[in-house]
Amino acid sequence: MAIVLHSSPLFWTRLAALVFSCIAFSVAVHGGRLYPGTGDWCIFCWAFSFAGTLLVILIELFGLQTRAPVSWKNFPITFACYAALLCLSASIIFPLYFLKGSASQSETHDFRIVSTVFSCLATIAYMSEVSISKARPGEVAGYMATAPGLLKVCETFVACIIFVFISDPVLYDRHHALKYCMSVYCICFILSAVIILLCIGECTGCLPFPFARFLSGYALLAVVLYLSATIIWPIFNFDPKNGGTNKRPYNCGSQAGLCTWDKLMTVAVLTGVNFILYLVDLIYSSRLVFVSA
Repeated sequence: MAIVLHSSPLFWTRLAALVFSCIAFSVAVHGGRLYPGTGDWCIFCWAFSFAGTLLVILIELFGLQTRAPVSWKNFPITFACYAALLCLSASIIFPLYFLKGSASQSETHDFRIVSTVFSCLATIAYMSEVSISKARPGEVAGYMATAPGLLKVCETFVACIIFVFISDPVLYDRHHALKYCMSVYCICFILSAVIILLCIGECTGCLPFPFARFLSGYALLAVVLYLSATIIWPIFNFDPKNGGTNKRPYNCGSQAGLCTWDKLMTVAVLTGVNFILYLVDLIYSSRLVFVSA
């Protein structure tokens, strides 16, 4: 089997992302002295990104794109976008939990700094790969290489981060309104994930209705649902009249990472972020319907 090497900016960007993510998790495992939970998440982000990038590079080196069981117009950029978001989250969470309050003169601290630096470099490399791979105006490309496709990736990733913060400890069982917000996050996440899988598997033509109209209708539904969650979540968590508190507890400053109040605020902010993402997605999806018509 012949090896096909195409020296291009995309190839070298992927290679840089491969090296940076490998160094990030190798150094962290070797001397970072990570504790379970948060440390495992950061290692997963780097190792998953490394393994997926290695797979993409090998498939393209051996010219196996046509034999892959996925759409090669959609899979590489989808993975690169997820890897960029994973490495970005690790670049934020890792120093928050492992550099904050640690002894600055220790060898472990130095290893953690190195992992943080290379995590940031990996994030930049993956963002560059997405920028190089995304569709240009007038270019024929897969749906996931377009702005709406990349927005779907961001929407599902933000929802996953919300799930992490909202479930440890459980923050939505205090009131039925908060359970409604949780149902909004789940419904929108599942539908966005299904759209991504349909595109990667090239199964959009199997739907009994036009895919473009389905995207537009779903985006409108998601905007309405997330708008309600953006309003309801802060009311029932930060309004004293509904059992919440609008002041950050004093003990939050002495805890490693985020306290419960910080997680409530983070979920509120991420809910607003996803509302904006779905709103932009609705604008793009509506334009897609009009252009198709």
